[in-house]
Amino acid sequence: MIRFLLKRLMWMVITMWVVFTISFYLMWTVSPEGALLSERQLPAAIKRNLEQYYDLDKPLTTRYFKVMGNYLMLNPGPSMKLIDKSVFEILKEGLPISVSLGVLGLSFALLIGFGTGIVSALRRQSLIDVSFRMIATLGIAIPNFVLAGFAIIIFVFTLNWFPAGGWGRPIDLVLPSLCLAAPFAAYISRLTRTGMLEVLGQDYIRTAYAKGLMPTTVVLKHAFRGAILPVVSYLGPATAGILTGSLVLERIFFIPGLGSHFIEAVLQKDHPVSLAVVMVYTFVLFSMNTLVDLSYGLIDPRVKLDK
Repeated sequence: MIRFLLKRLMWMVITMWVVFTISFYLMWTVSPEGALLSERQLPAAIKRNLEQYYDLDKPLTTRYFKVMGNYLMLNPGPSMKLIDKSVFEILKEGLPISVSLGVLGLSFALLIGFGTGIVSALRRQSLIDVSFRMIATLGIAIPNFVLAGFAIIIFVFTLNWFPAGGWGRPIDLVLPSLCLAAPFAAYISRLTRTGMLEVLGQDYIRTAYAKGLMPTTVVLKHAFRGAILPVVSYLGPATAGILTGSLVLERIFFIPGLGSHFIEAVLQKDHPVSLAVVMVYTFVLFSMNTLVDLSYGLIDPRVKLDK
């Protein structure tokens, strides 16, 4: 276990350094001066002061090593758009909101995906199974921002069940979380169905039925545990995908999360904020994949960690 974690930690450091380097040079090569100087007519004295404050008067390589040193000290520096705020303050404000939206979306995805997948497997080739598979196909094919548009028309303007957007009340998160969860719930449903069909045909499941166990016990305690390994493999990228997938949805539903800050930073060429959000998403993706690998051994003792 310790060797596995140390190996993963080493690869995480390498991965984050590569992502940091590529992102840094791409951002500052495309827009060398950011938003402060490239799109504003400023007096020479103010422009010179801003260049000194943000180290724009120094070579790009010098800035690279300085910013990397700041990241090692967990200090991403000041924002170039919100001059009175640091990048850390922006992350501190937006990340909890995005995490709340992501956790609720992932909960909906697991609840809907597991439920429909199990029912489809138990009612194979029935009308319910065909219907759930068709809905899952549509859920995978339709982007969540398109689904959000239809959801707003139906549930906001027509039925008036949910607010159109905003943040502050629990009900504000329900509709965007469902839209965010839809494609992931569809994938989980199909993976669960496939895994359940494979497990239900094995000898130990038939033995459990022969012993007289309740069908609910056989399905949920024995079959389900062996069927969710493919779903667990998918949870790592799914978790990161739910966080990154909320970028557009946060703008649609006016949620002040990390995605909204990221899109605004890209549009305003606020490179420090954009770089910080990219690094946060990279860390989340790598961490989730590591947790998924660790969970294999808990779900299936036959799985051994690769040392």
